[in-house]
Amino acid sequence: MWLLRINMTDRSHKFSPVPDKYKHLAGRALTSNIVADEVPPLSHPLGPNNKLVFAPGIMTGTTAPTSARISVGGKSPLTGGIKEANAGTSWAADIASMRIKALVVEGMPEKKCDYWGVLIHWDSAAAQPKLEWFNANEFAGQNLYEVYPKVYEKFADRRVSICGTGMAGEHGYGNSGVVFNDMSKRPSRYAGRGGLGAVMASKGLKFIVLDDRGAPGVEIVDKPLFEVGRKKMIEALRSHAITKPKGALNSFGTAVLINILNEAGGLPTRNFSSGRFEGAAKIAGEAIFEGNKARLGEELYNHPCSPGCIIQCSNTWHKADKTEHTSCIEYESDWALGANCGIDDLDIIAELNQLCNGYGLDTIETGVTIGVAMEAGVIPFGDGKGSIELVHKIGKGEPIGRILGSGTGSAGKVLGVTRVPAVKGQGMPAYEPRAVKGIGITYATTTMGADHTAGYTICPEILGVSGKQDPLSPEGKAALSRAFQATTAFIDSSGHCLFIAFAILDIASGFEGMIEEVNGVLGTSWTADDVVKYGADVLKVERKFNEAAGISKEADRIPEFMHIEPLPPHNNIFDVPDSALDSVFGEL
Repeated sequence: MWLLRINMTDRSHKFSPVPDKYKHLAGRALTSNIVADEVPPLSHPLGPNNKLVFAPGIMTGTTAPTSARISVGGKSPLTGGIKEANAGTSWAADIASMRIKALVVEGMPEKKCDYWGVLIHWDSAAAQPKLEWFNANEFAGQNLYEVYPKVYEKFADRRVSICGTGMAGEHGYGNSGVVFNDMSKRPSRYAGRGGLGAVMASKGLKFIVLDDRGAPGVEIVDKPLFEVGRKKMIEALRSHAITKPKGALNSFGTAVLINILNEAGGLPTRNFSSGRFEGAAKIAGEAIFEGNKARLGEELYNHPCSPGCIIQCSNTWHKADKTEHTSCIEYESDWALGANCGIDDLDIIAELNQLCNGYGLDTIETGVTIGVAMEAGVIPFGDGKGSIELVHKIGKGEPIGRILGSGTGSAGKVLGVTRVPAVKGQGMPAYEPRAVKGIGITYATTTMGADHTAGYTICPEILGVSGKQDPLSPEGKAALSRAFQATTAFIDSSGHCLFIAFAILDIASGFEGMIEEVNGVLGTSWTADDVVKYGADVLKVERKFNEAAGISKEADRIPEFMHIEPLPPHNNIFDVPDSALDSVFGEL
């Protein structure tokens, strides 16, 4: 296996052996360790000393179910701290099959706005990957739905997957994502959070194109053990109500959570001023399913985002004329561009989602920032047409667009808004901390800025997975968040999708299977305790980087308004004491 370094200053590259300290690291564990080892914590995120790191997970590229995930890491332009964002895509499996353990992009060209692409393919004669450069200036300043087909056409004689950055990245936005293809070649699979698309663009790197034909694939040390674990994992995923075929996720997508959170009073509405949205049923996963059925004349179940996914939760929304409008309307996107902005029209939400994908924008940050703009009176809540116009202004780099493209925290300051739902500058996702206290603790303390995927306590607090806990109670939630954050860091490193958590938390054999898969690939003999320690070690590395970057425990706080404004319908405030927040990492 190799570490591949690409230097954008002179467009050179180097393959090097994997250091022993990285032998068992992959995914998030590897991106965070490389960033911590090589990026000066006080460096400018868009300057020459930041690095962009891509690393597939331990199981990525194998036949382990739902494991084609790629981690992208660097110093975030949005938070100023360490960042890992990940996505499910065939690109992840392709880089893993060429045995590239990590790709590190460093340096930057002297000339700004000079964009290049790199093709990485397998050289059978040399028995290693080979790089070829191509000028990508012709693809700059364009919608990615126009650009990706052109790139595919450019490499029509190959079987390629594409990683790129859009106009949002070119503008240097904290709201820009790194964009990967889905199974239908759409530019719709995002490592969306934290502005890493801007880091990629700042390097002058527009695309990384892969062709893994002829590559040897991922080495598995103990194939029988891997196979035992794989079968256990498949059985768990196919039997759990949330992850099974025609189960909750396959039928209604992640947007199945809209009605659930609304009923719980935890669906942030109109810039986090309420926990219930009167239009929730109109935009929920069930409405997407029934709407497609009415328009197409048949039931439409969801599809995989990446090879080997058996959960298959990615939906497609169709227009009244039966043509495709967008894919995929995730729960977070549905909420951010819908309930948070007071919009209850799926066609409007779909258009906003499609525009974000095309411009290279994180849908969560975009929706939360527009909610703040609505709070400021830029446009009224519920204004779908105005929201579409704002997204166009963001994408095109107009003055108000640049303010909003900077992210929720920055935009709130410029617009003079006091209700700004952000932690460490990053906008909050679709769970209200005053109604779901555990996820609020995760938002406050995660190294990533407000991030639901960092420690998904929604499992026990809302869904009753791994037992049921009262979401309104702060008791014991610091320990709950700590456990979920550590376990999640491991899952992010394994290459599995986070959604395996539903099955492995409820079905013991599924958890056993995950560990056996990992041991099979690596030749290790890890136990459940090792899983927690592995994840905790990742968190410690990230925490140390952030502290050196000036982000200490004082930043691990929920916005003031959530402490003093009771949230309807429960009329709760966020009443978790600072001592509990400090204990999350203090007791790690």
